[in-house]
Amino acid sequence: MNSPKDGQTSVSRSLQRIAIRTTGDIAIAVMTARSMARDIGLNEKDEFQVGTAVSELATNVVRYAKRGEVRLQVVERKGSAGLEIIVEDRGPGIADLDSALKDHFSTQDSLGLGLPSVKRMMDEFTMVSNVGQGTRATIRKWV
Repeated sequence: MNSPKDGQTSVSRSLQRIAIRTTGDIAIAVMTARSMARDIGLNEKDEFQVGTAVSELATNVVRYAKRGEVRLQVVERKGSAGLEIIVEDRGPGIADLDSALKDHFSTQDSLGLGLPSVKRMMDEFTMVSNVGQGTRATIRKWV
């Protein structure tokens, strides 16, 4: 691993890429995320939260975009290990991202708690979405 300088995040070579098209792919992504979380020393609660976050984001890929990818990688910052997960698709995008990140907002018949919950469970959360181009969520959980 490269040594990070002054708050920079360095990335290891342990990149895992999982194509997301079916619920089976979602299960593989969740199991991989939980395993990697456990391997870097996250506690059971954090491991569960990582799995739940990956499940929510990957389910949204299947539901709205039909296909996408989950990339998982161990990262390091200031001597601490973390798990970085990027979930990306080339789907329809989210027209009102600010609203989508608020509790109880839903464009379909759901509770509208998924994305806000992911944001609360993870240490870092960023999402970029462009209508007609797709969505990319980047989440991190630190030990």
